[in-house]
Amino acid sequence: MRLSLVVPCYNEALCVRRFWEAVRALALPCETEFVFVDDGSRDGTLAALRTLAREDATVRYISFSRNFGKEAALLAGLRKATGERVVTLDVDLQHPVALLPEMLATLDGGAYDCVAARRTDRAGEPWLRSQCAKAFYEILNRLSEVQVRGGETDYRMMTRQVVDAVLALPEVNRFTKGIYAWVGFRTKWLEFGNVERAAGETKWSFWGLVRYSLQGITAFSVAPLQLASVAGILSCVAALLYLTYVIFVTLIMGNPVSGYPTQVCLTLFFGGLQLFSIGILGNYLAKTYLETKHRPLYLIQEEH
Repeated sequence: MRLSLVVPCYNEALCVRRFWEAVRALALPCETEFVFVDDGSRDGTLAALRTLAREDATVRYISFSRNFGKEAALLAGLRKATGERVVTLDVDLQHPVALLPEMLATLDGGAYDCVAARRTDRAGEPWLRSQCAKAFYEILNRLSEVQVRGGETDYRMMTRQVVDAVLALPEVNRFTKGIYAWVGFRTKWLEFGNVERAAGETKWSFWGLVRYSLQGITAFSVAPLQLASVAGILSCVAALLYLTYVIFVTLIMGNPVSGYPTQVCLTLFFGGLQLFSIGILGNYLAKTYLETKHRPLYLIQEEH
């Protein structure tokens, strides 16, 4: 039995060796294979991977021609992994490697096809980011056909069957957490407390997380399109009700209706509503456009 560890890296030169040493210290009861994916790092990450590959024959790496994002790095790693068991986890040790033996034992038991880990808290994170993350999961689960647990991470171990199912989805706009939920399979959840990074700083900015959240919602839900339709219907009903009010006040009550402020407010309201709806349509149209181009999700510059 071989275990493949798929490890995306972006400017993580300080963490690569620490991660490798932490996994080696576990003395896992199976053959291991490290599949590092250098996502176009600009520091010494690639040099650190080259050094490790010379020292350890089980270390493999891929280096992208530029930064293509974590979703592309995960996909590339899963494609290169050869083990019967495959685990994806971060190199910064925020995903506790101490859970690996329990994950292996769970899959070996045969009752589950996947073991996933979720954080029970967000200690140490900025308050605003934590609240936005909670709101994202709640909105996604309400709007989407798939259910993503709060605190869910990319840390999970899968059988070869699950990996093949994930790789069978050819979409370009990938939201891996949603893909895991969509393919299903029997999944056991493990919980862990938030762990600080071993070194370096997070590469996720606040607006980067916002864009990622929007991608997740639009990738597995058409509810925003339906929301635009509902908003249009409600605005028409509101306009008819207001028209009825104007007729009643003017013709029956004999009171003049102020025209200019009313006109300005209605124009701004309905103009904003139309632009909002067009923006939602444009977002989905852009995703369709990207899917039809059939561009590769990444380009490999170097591989060992």
